[in-house]
Parts: sequence; C-alpha cells; structure tokens
Amino acid sequence: MASTNLLTYYFLGDRSAKTFAALVFPDMDRAVVVHDRYQNYDSFPGLIHQLCCAHLIRDLKDAAQTYPRAHWPIQIRQALQGLIHAANTARAQGLAAVPGQTAAPLIHAFRHGAILGLGHIKRVDGRKQEPCRDLLECLRDREHDILRFAHDLRIPPTSNQAERDLRPAKTQQKISGRLRSEQATRHRYAIPGYLSTAAKHGINVMAALRDAITGNPWMPPIPDPP
Repeated sequence: MASTNLLTYYFLGDRSAKTFAALVFPDMDRAVVVHDRYQNYDSFPGLIHQLCCAHLIRDLKDAAQTYPRAHWPIQIRQALQGLIHAANTARAQGLAAVPGQTAAPLIHAFRHGAILGLGHIKRVDGRKQEPCRDLLECLRDREHDILRFAHDLRIPPTSNQAERDLRPAKTQQKISGRLRSEQATRHRYAIPGYLSTAAKHGINVMAALRDAITGNPWMPPIPDPP
C-alpha cells in the first residue's frame, strides 16, 4: 500500500521488483518515500529515501538484546527517539526543521554510537557478517536517509501512517483465512482505500459510501502543482 496523511491506496502484488516497478514507483520521480530497509526500494533511481525510524528502533532494541553489555544500541536508539521528539515539538511550533542547537548533540550521539558499534563488531571477509553489522553500516552510510526528517519537517520519521492504514486489511485477511479472486479482491480493497481517503479529508464515511453507491462519489481535491 501507499499512504499519506491525506491519501490511502491499496494494490495487489508481491514484494518483487516487478510489482514495485509496476505499482509503487511510476510518477514518483524525486518523491520522498518513507520505508523500511527492504532492498527493492533502493533499486529505482530518482527516489528520495527516509528510512523508517520505528523499524530502526526495533532493530536497535534487538541489538541491545544480542549484545547486552554494549552501550551503542541504547545510545543510537535514544538519539533517534530524541530527534523524533524534537521534530514533533518543532512542527507544533510551525518550524521547518529541528533547530540546530537541539539537533546537533543528538546527531553527534547518533554518529558516535554508530562508530562505537562498528568498532565493536568488525567486518569479516569471506563469510556472513556478525549480527547487527549490516545495521551499523546502514546507520553509518545512510545517515542522510535516516535523519532527513529532522531537516525537513514535512517528512515523517516513520511509516506508522501506512502501518495503521494497512492493519485493518491485514486483520480482515487473517480472520477470513484467504483472499478471493484477484478481481474481487481488487474491488474489496478499492472500497476501504476510498473510505480511508475520505475520512482523512474530514468527510463522513457513511456519507461518502452513500454518495458512491448513488453514483456521485466524493473525489479528493487535486493538489496544486509544486
């Protein structure tokens, strides 16, 4: 699915590069996409990435359990959580970015934690890496894609919006135990996508459903060009 604070779109497909190319990325050149570290997101040029900090925080909690005596997972996690809190505060104040004097020590702690971790877990040539080495290399090499939200408050730090929008569909799938035909499933998910989008615009869901059934469906406004 693809989701913003004003739009919800469900589509059918697997997590293959073919599905991503056909359904996820058309007309998204220079768009900011908030996502987890799944490799297919990095296979298409032109996207601007924001790695989901909620996923990273969960990975860091797992790292703290894997290496209970190490401080770096806690330090990086606290730095990320501090930046998210600072971003929420700055956004509420109408600012465009987290103020530098607030962001600087948190970003320093983030970087220093990654350096500590990389020094603790060495890269090994010729075989599978130790647990969390790939995570630490991501934290080091993709800092801009992780902390982009702190420099542009229009960008959310997590993909929680999409997770929330997807949860009812996944719950229904688990309860029913299966999906029906592809055609029926496409129709089924068109309905919650329409209703979710209407609700995000403050439209009464029952009114939107009635209008759609009677042939006068509500349509979201077309945004002004950038």
